[in-house]
Amino acid sequence: MTGARSAGSRAEGTFGGTGPYAAGMADAPKTRPTDDSVLEFLHSVEPARRREQGLELLGIFTEETGAEPRLWGPSIVGFGHLRYTYATGHAGEMSRVGFSPRKAALTLYGLTLDGSNADLLAQLGKHRVGKGCLYVNKLDDVDLDVLRRLIRRGWADADAAAFTDTHPGAVVEPVEPVEPAPGDAGDAG
Repeated sequence: MTGARSAGSRAEGTFGGTGPYAAGMADAPKTRPTDDSVLEFLHSVEPARRREQGLELLGIFTEETGAEPRLWGPSIVGFGHLRYTYATGHAGEMSRVGFSPRKAALTLYGLTLDGSNADLLAQLGKHRVGKGCLYVNKLDDVDLDVLRRLIRRGWADADAAAFTDTHPGAVVEPVEPVEPAPGDAGDAG
């Protein structure tokens, strides 16, 4: 999946697997957590500016979540692990929050969902929003303090109303125990 959505990528779901866009699909998820090295992946990213921004995001997400990063599929750096089940019975897994340093844009996951976090997005700077993704051309375009607040809020709310309000009847549960982020003050700025 590239930073720009193609008609085929929408069916792959928010995290490249059978996610929120694919309720009812019978296929197995395409994007699963792996044991591949996050650092090896990030050091292989091209162009160099995207690689540098990916490494910077790794530091920011790690600081704000207090979680170890894990590679999901070939190109998503995720933090935390959730299982969701829709009212239809369709189920899948996803990281609580994450990012992918794609060529077209930095793609951030779990920070906004169908209009959530409008208050912080208004302060963020230049960005685009998809149903479950936040797209940033470069980190210099955004206020990093606001981005940190979005990450903390996404981390805290991943298994709460932000997802279930937009997916009636869905159940979301952590696969791994979740500790509050270090110094977590929610989204306090």
